[in-house]
Amino acid sequence: MVKPLDPNSIPKYVNFLPIPFIFKPSIEFDERTGKVKSHKYTVNITEHIQQILPFGFPETKVFSYEGLVHFKYGGQRIVRSTPGPTFEALRNIPIHVQWVNNLTNPHFLPVDPTLHWANPNQFPPPSPPFIPFPPGYPQAQFPIPTVTHLHGGETSSDSDGHPEAWFTHNETKKGPAFSTSLYTYLNQQQPTTLWYHDHVLGITHLNVFAGLAGFYLLRDPNNEIEKILPKGKYEVPLLIQDRSFNEDGSLFFDSTGVNPTINPYWRQNYNGNTNVVNGKVWPNLNVDRRLYRFRIVNGANSSFYTLKLSNNQSFQQIGSDGGFLRSPVTLKEVIVAPAERVDILVDFTALNPGTKILLLNEDKSADPDTTGQVMQFTVTDTQPIASPPLPFQLNDIPNLTPDVPDEPQLLNIIRTTDGTNNPLLFLLNGQTFDSAVSELPIVGSTVDWLVASTDGNHPIHIHLIQFLIISRQKFDADGYLAEWILRNGEPPIGDKPLIRVPVDPFLIDDPFPPDLNEQGWKDTVRVNSGEVARFRLRFAPQDIDPNQTAPGMNHFPFDPTAGPGYVWHCHILNHEDKDMMRPMIIRKKD
Repeated sequence: MVKPLDPNSIPKYVNFLPIPFIFKPSIEFDERTGKVKSHKYTVNITEHIQQILPFGFPETKVFSYEGLVHFKYGGQRIVRSTPGPTFEALRNIPIHVQWVNNLTNPHFLPVDPTLHWANPNQFPPPSPPFIPFPPGYPQAQFPIPTVTHLHGGETSSDSDGHPEAWFTHNETKKGPAFSTSLYTYLNQQQPTTLWYHDHVLGITHLNVFAGLAGFYLLRDPNNEIEKILPKGKYEVPLLIQDRSFNEDGSLFFDSTGVNPTINPYWRQNYNGNTNVVNGKVWPNLNVDRRLYRFRIVNGANSSFYTLKLSNNQSFQQIGSDGGFLRSPVTLKEVIVAPAERVDILVDFTALNPGTKILLLNEDKSADPDTTGQVMQFTVTDTQPIASPPLPFQLNDIPNLTPDVPDEPQLLNIIRTTDGTNNPLLFLLNGQTFDSAVSELPIVGSTVDWLVASTDGNHPIHIHLIQFLIISRQKFDADGYLAEWILRNGEPPIGDKPLIRVPVDPFLIDDPFPPDLNEQGWKDTVRVNSGEVARFRLRFAPQDIDPNQTAPGMNHFPFDPTAGPGYVWHCHILNHEDKDMMRPMIIRKKD
């Protein structure tokens, strides 16, 4: 029997940090002007073996993205990896990606057929006593559906990676929202760090854990700030994830459900006992004595990171999910929830050669000897190079004003249990994914959403748009929940009309603003337990002048009211896959 690998037996900082290869597109030119018209890619989704643990340890089976990449010293080759190769996109140059599902073996992780999931075989949910995993249920393990979401992208819904737009190998079986596997990303939004990852209904937590994630860096050659930032080997993307392993190198994934008589394999969280950066456990990066730009994605299933340098050195955050902040923010630590991105600058100029600095995780759940350490920087014996100071203003973030007559959209997070405090469902509005649509924003409108968490910290992600966080405020979660249940009944409420319970009578103290490094464009917001988060959503592209749009005006280069629509959800992937996701339909003005 395979035994779990003791994380303390893994030597740290012997892996070198890999930098993902860059996808190489085929370029389509405008015959009339000779200018670049679009970039085209074919990306395969496949299974392979990768050395994630240090050499001397066994390799690890993963899922990966595969495609043609630029190779060192010129040339090109096909590469498969986790994280997948990086898309280097240019603003206003659309790209077309043909996604190909080449997964031809049964899933090596436990697909729980009692969840609301893609279910390509239409396999009826089994009843207890359940079969343990392995082997699980063959009708659930194969074929494997996939669909890819560009997280943070302003994208038409038929290219957004809707959770029901999945498809299997050779597109033999397809989800009800499927229309095409050829996706178009128009890239008209601000330059930023986006990422792409699997998004299949009910098994996102498995497919992303298995390896299906990668960077999508959107650049703007005309942006004056981008021109002065570190480039080349001094600009480093960091995809941080936590993983546990078995002694044979395989990924350890607990397959005993938290409620095993109801859901045989599903657990509410995954917390690994090592940290993996760019597909390597506890890597080291040799750094020159100069300024570096680190573009960080928290790609973990459920772990939050509080990142800090071991020498207590400060750094500057210059960007968040959707682009540059108004001004640089000097920090000594930064919280990064699942799916959030932070764009930071670290200056190694004044450090002595040979200095070793750890990137630490000081989240309260982290073990200082294992998950409390992320990676290491080793300063090389190089000539110090000073960098010019950044300008005070990096970006013009507009002031948005709600322009619909309704009260702010009030939403909530509720957990249901089995009577022993073990979670059964994490719900938004007390509704499941397939309950009647209750979020129906008008294209062009600006509206506040209030999300009140009665249980736990949750990163809430909204598809299609970037938004602005306005405030957070404490509230009486127990009193609010009791009133909500009194009016709506015990959740889930099914297709009963949702009664939105005003939160004002339960608010405590005064609202407080978001941290300075959260005061930019966001697509994922941390909603803390016992707090109400207010954020302002505008259903229009980022750069539209607020005075030039109004409810009913569509400024997107596509029709967001067409197609299967969008979703909003918790980005703790195990929660998302247990119905903590809701549909969102953009509508024209009444």
